[in-house]
Amino acid sequence: MNKSLLIFTFLILQANAQTGISVSPPRIYFDSQSGISNTQLISVTNVSAKNTLDLAVSLGDWEYDEKGENQMSSANTLANSCASWISIKNSDNYFTLKPGEKKELEITVTPPKVATDTLAAHTAVLYVSQMNPVDDVDNKGASIKVSIRSGIKIFHSYPENFIRKVEIEDLKYDQTVNLINLKFRNQSKLWVDGKISGEILNTQTGKKSVLDNVVFYTLPGNLRALSLPVKDILEKGPYNASIIIDYGDAAQLEMAELNFNYE
Repeated sequence: MNKSLLIFTFLILQANAQTGISVSPPRIYFDSQSGISNTQLISVTNVSAKNTLDLAVSLGDWEYDEKGENQMSSANTLANSCASWISIKNSDNYFTLKPGEKKELEITVTPPKVATDTLAAHTAVLYVSQMNPVDDVDNKGASIKVSIRSGIKIFHSYPENFIRKVEIEDLKYDQTVNLINLKFRNQSKLWVDGKISGEILNTQTGKKSVLDNVVFYTLPGNLRALSLPVKDILEKGPYNASIIIDYGDAAQLEMAELNFNYE
């Protein structure tokens, strides 16, 4: 008996080189006033070597959880959804791509003339789904049916000069697992993306240990909790950990320090 396998991705994906689609870009940003339409193109490519793909376009909502993982919902169910603002040409709703063939989709976002909320940022996700599963085998050699769905995140903001702000709420060191645990919140009305960096200094010997950079994404109001591994084996003694969240230019930095003893 064939089993079915649905593979979902926000990136380029191929399953055992038998079937796959590439959707680019994986994120599109719209910036327009109320009632003003804005159109952008998405490129969809059948990267399969031999399979013709029947594809359908649909919409949904998404949000991040505290760990930054994507949580998917039905269209128009989240408070910040702009799924109902999105229109797609009829010819782009269902289409077929031969191996290696590419198609451009026109995505239009039109915010309502009269705002229905006071949010500055709205989001949605556009799915491109394979409707004709293809034969394949799993890693145990069993026959399966494989279909692929790719998601493109859609962001909309109004053209106003909103200030982005991130604030660190908690910083701790967990010696049992050798991790720096960080919590921070997006305090602004827009999404905030950036990079977290840091270093640990032995205040007795002067020896430094640099932490690996971490890229993060947040939506307005999001609380993010993440852990930064301390890879080097620490010597016993007093330490100072400094953490920097960079989410723009030099004026957009959030910094915090933590003093602890390693015993």
